[in-house]
Amino acid sequence: MPYYIYRVTPVGPIRQLVKITQFDAFKEASNEAKRLRRELDLAAGEAIKTIFAANELQAEELLNELRVDEPRTGEDY
Repeated sequence: MPYYIYRVTPVGPIRQLVKITQFDAFKEASNEAKRLRRELDLAAGEAIKTIFAANELQAEELLNELRVDEPRTGEDY
């Protein structure tokens, strides 16, 4: 499965996703994402994200998932 790199821009309650490129190896994808984060002038809230997925559709679905923190108990601290 490939590694996809996306530019993620929040637009109201949704995220605008723009695929930049993809790589077969994590190391190449990671290096490119780090380079883009350093060199691009990202607006407030924008991010460069790397995602491992079977295809572009799955990558975009994963990037749009709402992540909720797990509830913590007193033992978690």
